Amino acid sequence: MPKGPGSSTGAKGIAIHVYLSAEAVDSSRPVEASREGDSLYRLAETPAPPDEEWEFEPGSLVTGELREPSEGPALVAVAVA
Repeated sequence: MPKGPGSSTGAKGIAIHVYLSAEAVDSSRPVEASREGDSLYRLAETPAPPDEEWEFEPGSLVTGELREPSEGPALVAVAVA
């Protein structure tokens, strides 16, 4: 069952989607993050898989927005804070 926007990933945090910058089509990956304030999220320090290039580095403080991609609503990292 898909999780809703900003849904919990357990005790560790929430999921925020990070765009994959080297893909030919718009793609994102849910990444564990912790909420640090209004619309501010700290990405987990877990490195990206070797075959992925994330728009934001692990550990980055990012601004998140609720977006409505074709898969349904998701919390998406949109800028470095």
